Amino acid sequence: MNGLPDRLREAGRELLSLDKAVYSAVQSTPTPQIDHALARISRAADHSKLWMAMAAVMAASGRRPRRAALMGLGSLAVTSATVNLAVKPIPRRRRPSLTESVRTHGVRMPGSHSWPSGHTASAFAFATGAGGELPELDSALRLAATVVAYSRVHTGVHYPGDVVAGALIGAGVGSLAHSVVRRIR
Repeated sequence: MNGLPDRLREAGRELLSLDKAVYSAVQSTPTPQIDHALARISRAADHSKLWMAMAAVMAASGRRPRRAALMGLGSLAVTSATVNLAVKPIPRRRRPSLTESVRTHGVRMPGSHSWPSGHTASAFAFATGAGGELPELDSALRLAATVVAYSRVHTGVHYPGDVVAGALIGAGVGSLAHSVVRRIR
């Protein structure tokens, strides 16, 4: 039993090492054809503008899409508050360094801590909440959330582990919100 904490610590070190290795591989691979597009996508998700625009289009499309948009925005709001006020301040993980990257980033480095990715958490919260209400859009919304998540690593402002954690938190809150509202109805 005494060896379990040591093994967990070693596993944690290995995961951090893997996280940094994957980040380094992304940053050292030249991709000039997609750099600007991913930077634009990342910036579009700043302050949840992308998700609010999607919600506006959905809300104008009828009763079911409007209900899905509200579920998505509600999930996003709860997730954003949880991540930024309660989760991010705890581990205080520093952002990656951009000095070893082969690309011009086009995205301003946020001043907040790196873990978990708030952009990714919001993206998956919206996608999961709205997609749960409108299953025919679920895959498209999750694909959009995945592209936003990857854009955060590609532009150099997050490690892969940051976006994985953000995706899990956002999808978890979106699923929970959808389940609670479904039970209330």
